[in-house]
Amino acid sequence: MPNLFKSRIYIAFLLLFMILIFGSTGFVVLGDFEIVDALYMTVITVTTVGFGEVLPLDEKTKIFTICLILVSMFALGYVISVISEYIFSKSRLEFLKSRKMQKQIDNLENHIIICGFGRNGSQASEKLRATKKAFVVVEKNPEIVKIHEETDCLFVIGDASTDETLLRAGVKRAQAVIAATPDDSENAFIMLSARQLNKNLKLISRATQEESAKKIRLAGADHVILPDIIGGNHMATLVVAPDLIEFLERLGVRGETIANIEEVESEIFMAENNGGTTIKDLDIRKKTGCTIIGFKRSNGDYIINPEPETILEKNSKLIVLGRADQITSLKEMCDTF
Repeated sequence: MPNLFKSRIYIAFLLLFMILIFGSTGFVVLGDFEIVDALYMTVITVTTVGFGEVLPLDEKTKIFTICLILVSMFALGYVISVISEYIFSKSRLEFLKSRKMQKQIDNLENHIIICGFGRNGSQASEKLRATKKAFVVVEKNPEIVKIHEETDCLFVIGDASTDETLLRAGVKRAQAVIAATPDDSENAFIMLSARQLNKNLKLISRATQEESAKKIRLAGADHVILPDIIGGNHMATLVVAPDLIEFLERLGVRGETIANIEEVESEIFMAENNGGTTIKDLDIRKKTGCTIIGFKRSNGDYIINPEPETILEKNSKLIVLGRADQITSLKEMCDTF
């Protein structure tokens, strides 16, 4: 569409230029005008501004002027209509909006790419928005994008399983890709394409069948989520341990929930005593009010409710629980190291 507009604009301006050449030539030949005077007469005739003639017009020049006015009226009408359509047309505005959005995407780093904006994709976006994490949504259905165009989401319209679309979403600069389409085979292709383009990505995918989940893992996914199984377990646990589920529902990564969970790189606290710092040495509970509920070792193993004598390691993480204000205190504590 932009190329069509561009070609019509070129034609319009070429037509306007030809009228100026035609009019100036006619006044020079028929009325013995100087070139500048001929161009002046052409412009005031074409624009119908009503200024007086430079020289008196004879009969031949008057007839030529009448013809020039008639021709220029149609030409100017065409030029004005093309320019107006180019500036104010919906397609042009959408093109400009899309180009502006693409520039914003090109400036992102360590963002999340959500492929598919159905129920799972939209829920993932809400959680990322609550944590103030930058993300880009890839959706191949323009109607879905149109419904959410008033939000602050950054969209890329296209097939997320293709390299071209993922590159437009900034996959080489991204931190993670979430495949949330309802089609398991499409999610597997997304994982394959994303892993090929960026080996360091964290890949998370949705799956509807357990058999599909195995294949998606083989395609490169680090984590595969089965919403139906999770939903069934959730409903059963509501019967067996309803208070536990209510408590877990109040937990969040960050935001206005009663309790928040945060993960912290252990190396932040190891700068001064590398290799000998223990959880007890940090005294996080006393300094911030947060509680350490988990420890992820450098080999990927998790320790639930770690002992105070647990020694921090490089490439390990602390899983911390606290209220929003306590998590803020924890971040301030991390900034001091």
